[in-house]
Amino acid sequence: MTVKKYLAPLLLLLLSGCASTGDTQWRFPPMAIPLQPTLQQEIQLARVEQLLTRDDLDDKTRAQLYYERGLIHDSLGLRDLARLDFNQSLSLKPDQPDVFNILGVYFTQSGQFDAAYEAFDSTLELDGTHTFAERNRGIALYYGGRFPLAYDDLIKHYQEDINDPYRAIWLYLVELELKDPLTAKHNLSTRLAASNKQDWGWQIARLYAGDITERDFFYQIAATSKDNAELAQRLTEGYFYIGKQYQFHGDLDTAIALYKLAMAGNVYEFVEHRYAWLELSRIAYNSQQRALPVNGS
Repeated sequence: MTVKKYLAPLLLLLLSGCASTGDTQWRFPPMAIPLQPTLQQEIQLARVEQLLTRDDLDDKTRAQLYYERGLIHDSLGLRDLARLDFNQSLSLKPDQPDVFNILGVYFTQSGQFDAAYEAFDSTLELDGTHTFAERNRGIALYYGGRFPLAYDDLIKHYQEDINDPYRAIWLYLVELELKDPLTAKHNLSTRLAASNKQDWGWQIARLYAGDITERDFFYQIAATSKDNAELAQRLTEGYFYIGKQYQFHGDLDTAIALYKLAMAGNVYEFVEHRYAWLELSRIAYNSQQRALPVNGS
């Protein structure tokens, strides 16, 4: 029996255990087995570290090896080590748009928005066609509260590929801050209708647009995930974006639970895992600020 044949019945069983009070009140929430380091990652890491011990490498080659090791560390959740590698790579070869891009994501995750903007600007100065930097800068501007500028980046990014669901989803999240919710939802539905709907991520857009229920959404994940890794990835995305929806409507308890579930699969390289951590940090900070006494009272 294939892995997928195990996954679907397991996830459906978990869904059938939902309490009757609502779609998201699971007795046992749908989960994947948390991802663990693979043999391939361990071999790649050992290989790169062995190469870095050589003393006959030029700066360009050594910079590339530091970048590759940083990516491996990042995929394993070792982000401090990854950042050290990326900085070391830049010190040897400063004209690397991909390195500036991922450092910009790190700065966004840690709330250092000005540093993030500068990093993404550097990426785009070095490579004006770097679409990930364009989207990531838009997301950084969104988290930095600079919604009109975020919209400018993300509408341009969306127009470059109307069949990419995540471009439409992040544009929708920004429009929720700039327009009334009905207009934002209408615009998302229009973009959904204009797409080819081939990417799985359009299921998230359908959920936001009200075309499917949360239960149907998780049934779709169960039906289409080919293995545990894909299940973990899709649940990471699903929990994060549903968490955003509940947070927007003021249900912080559910949002917090969903953000924690988004992180539970250990899909470290997904932006949804990174920004679930950021969302939880922001909620905790805002809660602490509200709890502080006013005027020393």
